[in-house]
Amino acid sequence: MKNNLNVMGNRNSLFDEFIAEIRSVDVQTDSMRFRRNLERLGEIFAYEISKTMKYEPREVTTPLGIADIPRLVDKPVLATILRAGLPLHQGFLNYFDHGENAFISAFRKYYKDGTFEIQVDYMSAPELDGKTLILVDSMLATGKSMLLAYEELLTKGTPKHTHFVSIISSRQGVEYLQRHLSPSKCTLWIGAIDEELTAQSYIVPGLGDAGDLAYGIKSSE
Repeated sequence: MKNNLNVMGNRNSLFDEFIAEIRSVDVQTDSMRFRRNLERLGEIFAYEISKTMKYEPREVTTPLGIADIPRLVDKPVLATILRAGLPLHQGFLNYFDHGENAFISAFRKYYKDGTFEIQVDYMSAPELDGKTLILVDSMLATGKSMLLAYEELLTKGTPKHTHFVSIISSRQGVEYLQRHLSPSKCTLWIGAIDEELTAQSYIVPGLGDAGDLAYGIKSSE
């Protein structure tokens, strides 16, 4: 699906300003600003994705007459992986205010030797047959969480098209999704691609743990 990859960063826009702030160790200390920046990035992604959707001309009555305006036909399903994806999800919901919603809880289960596997703990979604699905998560490291969440969502039906959205991705995560997704049915939207992924599957330079930065450090127990 190489032709269906859209990288939004490094285009000299406010998008890059928000990316810089969420990466900065100085700005990250303000968790409310961190969440708001994720939300604003989601709004920009939503606007760009809206350009790919179906519209129909509709009459709108004004105080002085009738205006013909293209109106959005698609009512997408907005899906997110908890918990780091929630502010990004809210950005999409701010723009697609008539969209349906889906939520997936996926996590890394670590073993004593330092390895881990991705497990899905919970999923709630509407029927997806024939709908546009937008699946978001703030970070795309290995890509396995995103793919597993997508496969879980497919138990609710087959979308006509799925947009995968992540703010910071490793090159490995992008290539993993490209190998496993159909370019005719899926599009990948990324804010920035970082080249390094550590042995522990942390993105470098990345930004750290997006969930902890947004909502506080979670207990390891």
